[in-house]
Amino acid sequence: MIVGSGFAGFTCARRLCRTLARRGERDVEIVLVTPNDYMLYTPLLPDVAGGLIDPRFVVISLADSLPKVRLVVATAESVDLAKKTVTVTSQHHAPRELSYDKLVLTPGSVTRLFDVPGLAEHARGLKTVAEALYLREQLLRQLELADHEDDPEVRRARRTVVVVGASYAGTELIAQLRALADTYADRRGVDRSEIRFLLLDTAERVMPEVGEKLGDKVLEVLRARGVEIRLETTLSELTEDHVVLTDGTVVPTHTVAWVTGVTGAPVLSTLDLPMERGRLVVDEYLRVPGHPDVFAAGDAAAVPDLTAPGQITPPTAQHAGRQGRTLARNVAAALGVGAAAPYKHKDMGLVVDLGPGFAVANPLGIRLAGLPAKIVARAYHTYAVPRGVNRWAITLTYLTNAVTPRPLSMLGLVSPEEASFGVSEGIPADR
Repeated sequence: MIVGSGFAGFTCARRLCRTLARRGERDVEIVLVTPNDYMLYTPLLPDVAGGLIDPRFVVISLADSLPKVRLVVATAESVDLAKKTVTVTSQHHAPRELSYDKLVLTPGSVTRLFDVPGLAEHARGLKTVAEALYLREQLLRQLELADHEDDPEVRRARRTVVVVGASYAGTELIAQLRALADTYADRRGVDRSEIRFLLLDTAERVMPEVGEKLGDKVLEVLRARGVEIRLETTLSELTEDHVVLTDGTVVPTHTVAWVTGVTGAPVLSTLDLPMERGRLVVDEYLRVPGHPDVFAAGDAAAVPDLTAPGQITPPTAQHAGRQGRTLARNVAAALGVGAAAPYKHKDMGLVVDLGPGFAVANPLGIRLAGLPAKIVARAYHTYAVPRGVNRWAITLTYLTNAVTPRPLSMLGLVSPEEASFGVSEGIPADR
């Protein structure tokens, strides 16, 4: 049984099917438990929020991609390691227990929330399609309302966007939302400078993952596009129409994105097992110590980084996908097929798309910025999407948007409740 259909779980299921088929193993059933019937390519969610890519193109159909896997569309609520069962719930079924022989925990992660008054009610994350679509619609809706607002203070609030988190996800998000707002401003005859974007982070630098030189370049480009950046600053309070920063500044706004990091999925807290930084402790073979039939990987697991002793691998799609391959090999070995292997992969760097005409990347330690990085970023993501029809659709979208403006239509597909942390990501109210 595999819990979760993110990069690690999806890759594990696909590889395990192929491995067992090659060895002629026909008496093994692979069950995939997931709240959605798709695998989500999360690195392109900023493009969805910015109106650049249709959300259909970043979801990979599990029925089409994993035809030999038994799919259980439900949420894993708890795990009983002694009974070797997983309790699942769904909209259409009462809670039920599913038994397993081998368990692979890849439930992914959820947005890390802090005890900030009003955060859960008034901010939105960027971990799901619902959240990405909501942020796009919310921005366009507020810009539209501002055009018809007589009160200048209310108008300024509607034209202000606050993004918390200056790592690669938050930086990509604010760059794409800025591009969407600029398209709106140009088409509606609004001065771009009247739409305010504010990026906050408690860190001393923007995007420390790409190094000092590229981080400084990102800072320069964002500021040139009219993005205000306040480092060593975050939110101390949120309300319906304003936020208060930790330096005491009050910023009127109706649109707040919280992209500050992740923690392990809620189901992990039911295991009563050692955790590190909100992630399940595993060994280099991705096994849970003391439980030889239980494996874990991806954002849910604190996987030892054998290339940097004493550290754990970062929660990135790059590591999760590769851990999925190692999972498949080691689960197969536990079933008597092949030999197990430790997970070892040196981080190959990041690619960060920062909107029209610009990106930064450091593949294999080579620092790139501007058009070369843009080509690398888009080529990498297009290649990494694990289904041909999705790659084709994304390629056509990029080509189309190179010569046409972004669409601005509001479709009203996602309500504020559907995009909330509780409904969209399944984060309990007490977290």
